[in-house]
Amino acid sequence: QVHLVESGGGLVQAGGSLRLSCAHSGRRFSTTTMGWFRQAPGKEREFVAAISWILDNTVYAYAVKGRFTIFRDNPKNTLYLQMNDLKVDDSAVYYCAASKVSLSIVVAGYAYWGQGTQVAVSS
Repeated sequence: QVHLVESGGGLVQAGGSLRLSCAHSGRRFSTTTMGWFRQAPGKEREFVAAISWILDNTVYAYAVKGRFTIFRDNPKNTLYLQMNDLKVDDSAVYYCAASKVSLSIVVAGYAYWGQGTQVAVSS
């Protein structure tokens, strides 16, 4: 079993920054990729970014590329998402997820999910 706990969400003005964290525990061999997804009210959950746990390869959604950075701290078993130049459209609940599939960008590719952390960006 893999256990994920997100933190770091909050309210920020457009143009500001936030850093999300995801504490990861459990069966390490069950995780090949970790990712961030987000879901706004009335919308489907969408891919944001992913990182391979061993090789450190990354992939980003077009909407966040150049503004968001995904990275990890292996000794701390923690995944991060640095979000800069935030826009109102970035407002959503952000979820951390773990996958056995290499750099999956789809919800179905992830077997383990955190509870989510709310990000609200005001204009």
